[in-house]
Amino acid sequence: MRKLIVQQWVTVDNIAAEEDGGLSFVSGEPFSETTNKKYKEKVMGFVDAVDTLILGANTYAQSQGWATATDQGEYGEKLNNLTKFVASSKLEHAPWGDFPAATVTRDPVATVRELKEQSGKDIWLWGSLTLMRSLIDAGLVDELTLLVCPASRGKGTRIFEDRQDLKLIEATGFDNGVAVLRYEIKK
Repeated sequence: MRKLIVQQWVTVDNIAAEEDGGLSFVSGEPFSETTNKKYKEKVMGFVDAVDTLILGANTYAQSQGWATATDQGEYGEKLNNLTKFVASSKLEHAPWGDFPAATVTRDPVATVRELKEQSGKDIWLWGSLTLMRSLIDAGLVDELTLLVCPASRGKGTRIFEDRQDLKLIEATGFDNGVAVLRYEIKK
């Protein structure tokens, strides 16, 4: 069975979005000429392990630049070529530049259940905190990967609103200050 893996950028004080919804704290992009080799291998290894990307409507709207980004190299190419789904009650279509459009789903829980039963690589939920929380509540999230940035914000949207029990699978720190923490979601 395929796993659903959530990936979230967060600050050291557990902020996943700033008060204005921004992510100015995000650091350690994997597509720069100067990127630490081990960090880039870690991020590219993750992208190579998935074949499907799930987004909420807000994250989809914020991600539109990816479809036309020319400076993202191999990372951007692989991300853009993933099979994509957008959870939305309002969108009718979800174009992705010159790449195959995303499929809009009105019932992301049912869609993820169906995807997990199909053969293929793992499934990646990118950002999308509200969607993440609903999929955790439905018992569908298998793993949470936090990319912890060397910054704090004090205020903003925290990754979890309530208690959540996690089991650490892996913790790796990098020279760019980012720590990648992988957790199993306890069900």
